[in-house]
Amino acid sequence: MKDRLALLAYLAAAVAATSIHDPRLLAAGLAAVLILAGRDLPAILKRAILAVALFTSVVSVSYAVLSLAQGRFSGRYLLLINLRVLLLSCMTLLLARRVDLFRALGFHRSLRFLLALAYGQILLFRRLIRETREAFASRSIGRPGLRARYRRSAATAALLYAKSIQNAVESSQAMRSRGLFVD
Repeated sequence: MKDRLALLAYLAAAVAATSIHDPRLLAAGLAAVLILAGRDLPAILKRAILAVALFTSVVSVSYAVLSLAQGRFSGRYLLLINLRVLLLSCMTLLLARRVDLFRALGFHRSLRFLLALAYGQILLFRRLIRETREAFASRSIGRPGLRARYRRSAATAALLYAKSIQNAVESSQAMRSRGLFVD
């Protein structure tokens, strides 16, 4: 029951965070989430910042360039977007650390099944990333340069993309054979 209530609170907070347009309220929400994180604060904050850094930097720079060219730049809006993304990321990471989603979704068989499928994909992709990293390290004599690491990252992304397409086709065929899709 505790997990289900925490999931519902997370969903309500996520809706609230996307509805709020005052950076002060978002900053207060972020502070509350970080206080709730307790001893997990450094790990959650580090993971959240690493997870959103590329996205927020691309969006922020793109927005700044386009809005400055049009003469409509708003630092408040830029702060709002970045705070919202960081708040949602920290909330999600805190939820992942504290809530057992299988228990939280225990009331609904189909949601549990969907979660099991997603969790299986996550484990598969984690394993693939770990194996490509280990294979790259075992084939490198010294510390690889930035260019080689970028190429490995691109190859890993291509592998993950191909694997996700393959898994999606197999899953849809399995569901179709069990009568879930009616064409």
